[in-house]
Order: sequence, then C-alpha cells, then structure tokens
Amino acid sequence: MRTRNSETLLLLPLLPIFFIGIFPMLLFGLLGFLGISLFGILLVCVGLSDGLNANSNFNQQIIVHGYANRTNRSMQAMDLHSAVRFALVVDMIGAGLVAIGVCGFFYFG
Repeated sequence: MRTRNSETLLLLPLLPIFFIGIFPMLLFGLLGFLGISLFGILLVCVGLSDGLNANSNFNQQIIVHGYANRTNRSMQAMDLHSAVRFALVVDMIGAGLVAIGVCGFFYFG
C-alpha cells in the first residue's frame, strides 16, 4: 500500500516538465493562437541570439589566441557548427510555431 508521500515523490521528476510546459499553455489559454505566435517569435529570437553568440565566441577565440594547432582548430570549428545547428533547430521550431499561430488565427479566429 502506497502512502501519499510516496506518490508525491514519484511525481517529483515530472516537475521540471510541468514548469517548462506551463508557459506555452498559459499563452495559448490567455491569448489564443496569437500567444503561440508570440512564443514562436521568442524562440526565433533565442535561436538567433544563440547563433550570434557562438560566432562571437569563435571569433574572440581566434582573435585573442590566434590560430590553434590542427586538433584544437577542428574542435573549435566543431563546437561552432554544433551551436549553429542547435540555433537553427530552435529557429525552425519558432518559425513553425509562428506559422501555426498565424494559420490558426486566420482559420479559427
């Protein structure tokens, strides 16, 4: 027989997922499809900022420390490419949310 405390402890790992998902659900509940579009615009801004920050860090590394040896140079380039790829994925998700919000607003709105 489980007690109430043990059931609460089983749900504790789901708490971060709840906090991540509450913001878009509140936007959708309060603002409708325009809230989803707003969340998409925020994601696009985060993706662009992350990509520009990765390029800035790479350029700063090259300017301050100069060209590194072959292994470090490939590691720096790989870090840059992975950060830019992640920023592109975030941008695409944001653009998709904006498209869904705009289409939903005009279709259901």
